[in-house]
Amino acid sequence: QVQLVESGGGLVQAGGSLRLSCAASGSIFSINAMSWYRQAPGKQRELVAAITSGGSTNYADSVKGRFTISRDNAKNTVYLQMNSLKPEDTAVYYCRALGPVVEYDYWGQGTQVTVSS
Repeated sequence: QVQLVESGGGLVQAGGSLRLSCAASGSIFSINAMSWYRQAPGKQRELVAAITSGGSTNYADSVKGRFTISRDNAKNTVYLQMNSLKPEDTAVYYCRALGPVVEYDYWGQGTQVTVSS
């Protein structure tokens, strides 16, 4: 079992910044990749950014150049630095951990990000 706890969400004006954190605990030694997803009201959950155990990253086109995903292995934490925020970035942001088998798939509880115009 893996537990994921997100933090860092909040209310920010357009153009501002936030940094989300996702702290992992439990059977974390098998994590292959961690990612951030978001879900806005009435929309499907979508991938925002991902980082592998080797450090490779990928981003949704809508956030490229504005968001940065990183990880601190010593703290078992993944971060999402979000700059130049837009109202359309408003959503609940979720952390996800994936491992070597399909059953190794864990989600955090989510953190709300609200960007005002």
